[in-house]
Amino acid sequence: MKHFSSILLMLLLSATGAKAQHLTGLATRWNDSFSEWILYTDTEGQDGELRQRWQGQDNWTEWEYRLGESTGNIRLKWGDNPNEWEARGDNAIVSARTVWNGNFREWRITDGRRQLTLSCRYGNTFDEWEVRSSNAGEFGMYTQWQGDPRDWAIMDELDEGVPLPMRVLTVFIAAFHSAPKE
Repeated sequence: MKHFSSILLMLLLSATGAKAQHLTGLATRWNDSFSEWILYTDTEGQDGELRQRWQGQDNWTEWEYRLGESTGNIRLKWGDNPNEWEARGDNAIVSARTVWNGNFREWRITDGRRQLTLSCRYGNTFDEWEVRSSNAGEFGMYTQWQGDPRDWAIMDELDEGVPLPMRVLTVFIAAFHSAPKE
């Protein structure tokens, strides 16, 4: 019995020591392009990237991300329907759909177990987004300078169980719909 207790204690300690990566910011890599972004995290030296898959081809429908050991992709689920995106990575599939067809200010993001509702905080600008009606924690992001979608601050207080692809897709939806398409 003592051996079982020791193993259980070790498992509990290792589970509590594992920490999900939280996002803290997003910025364009170049001042004149929205096709390549830097993802900032709360872990020193663990910045990542989010970029168009087919750069130079004016294709805004497929993206790739890398953050530490994690990689994944984001793409329009149906090539001609901008109301639905899908992220795949870390053995997870996450989908994002507009709540109302053609209204890109409110999205439902789900991995099949959790659901987030992401929306613009104000109706007349894309500068500030927040997750509401969620039991998965708090999330918000806003531009560092009003009207300039190149730099974002992110408040990611989502639960540890929210997978990285879901976090990245949430950030992507806000930044994508705030940025001009070149």
